[in-house]
Parts: sequence; structure tokens; C-alpha cells
Amino acid sequence: MRELDRESNDTPLIPAVAVIGRGRLGCALAAALDADPPLARGEAPPAAAEVVILAVPDGAIAPLAAALAPGPAVGHCAGALGLDALEPHGERFSLHPLMTLTPGAGAGALHGAGAAVAGSTPRALELAARLARRAGLEPFAVDDADRALYHAAASVASNFLVTLEALAERLFALAGVERRHAARLARASLDNWAALGGAHALTGPIARGDGATVARQRDAIAARAPEMLAVFDAMADATRGLTAV
Repeated sequence: MRELDRESNDTPLIPAVAVIGRGRLGCALAAALDADPPLARGEAPPAAAEVVILAVPDGAIAPLAAALAPGPAVGHCAGALGLDALEPHGERFSLHPLMTLTPGAGAGALHGAGAAVAGSTPRALELAARLARRAGLEPFAVDDADRALYHAAASVASNFLVTLEALAERLFALAGVERRHAARLARASLDNWAALGGAHALTGPIARGDGATVARQRDAIAARAPEMLAVFDAMADATRGLTAV
């Protein structure tokens, strides 16, 4: 990952942008860029558009790009894809906000988040960075060879975290504890990780070397929620590895 230089005061204005894709990201990105409401797939961008951003599912990007008339710079918002998905366009770029969006999220949901950008030319890369900044994002460059790895990390940081907390919620529910109490604990742990890093933020019986308590936890899960035992064991092993860092 490479941080990109901040734009100077004499940076050219953002060109006319058309966003294709009416999902969560397309709507939030169009609003953040002060663009017209996003187009549906199959709608042609206006003739005045100098930039077309494809905020559509990964599998739809290549055929949609192939169907676009040449001329505008064309970009996609896929985290795991390289720029070859946008061929045969000459000026190609990608802009992937590193942020999770829920239904109804507006432009403010993107503000302050990072964004992975890439460009087929220096001018295309600069355009992607300017668009990111205009949307309130902080751009950084990720090489095409690392895109799948970058996107895997994003899945762990966001999707897997939600899955893990959902498992914790089920265990708490068996003990009669409400989700709001678990959420307070989870937020504090995430804040500690953000400030200190994994090894220094870790607390609990594994960090203390208290194997007897971990064994009691495992026995309780085996008795009350055996379907979660494999996940518990895998996470316990990963946590032991973290204590050795």
C-alpha cells in the first residue's frame, strides 16, 4: 500500500462524472461526488460525462465496460479486481472505498474512510485520487497483484468481524445477556486494537495463560452450542498465536 500525495490548491476541478449502479455504494458515491443520481445498468451515460464509474457487482463490470462507448475515463469500485476488467478503454481506474455501507447510507458514510485506487496511466491514477478526495476519502494505492489479498483483509476486518460477533451474541443469549452489553465490550476491544495493535490490546484468559478457564469455556460450549466448537477452537488457537507475537 502506498499513500498518495495530497492534492494542491491548483489541482484541476473534478470532471463531469456519471455513476452506474443504484446499490448502496453507487448512491453514496454519487451523492459524495455531487453527481447526478446513479444510472441503472443498461442506461447510457450522458454525452457530457467525462468519467464513468461502474458501481456494480464484480461479475457485471467487464461486460458493462465492454458495452460503453469509448471516450470517457472508466473506473470500477471492485476491491478484488484489477484494471483489465475495464478493457478496452484507454483511461482506466479503480476506486474502492474501504468502508461498509448499510441500506440508506448517504454521502457522509464515506467521509474519512480510506480508498484503494489504481490507474492505467499516471493521469488515471491522479483522477482516481482526486475523485476519492472529493468524496471525502483518503486514497492509497494498491498494486493489481495485491488486490485479492487486500480484499481478503477487508473481508476479515469487516465481514468476519460481524460473523464472529453474531456467534458471540448467540452464546450470550444462551446465558440470558442482551446484545447491547456485548456491543459495549466489542467496541472497547476494537478501540483498543486500533490504538495498540493486536498483541497489546489482547486481554482475557488466553492472554493470561489461564488454560483451566479456557477448558471450562470449551466444555460449556460443547454442552450448550456444540456447533460452535470448531470456531471456538480455531479462534483460541489463533489467539494463542497472537500472544506469542
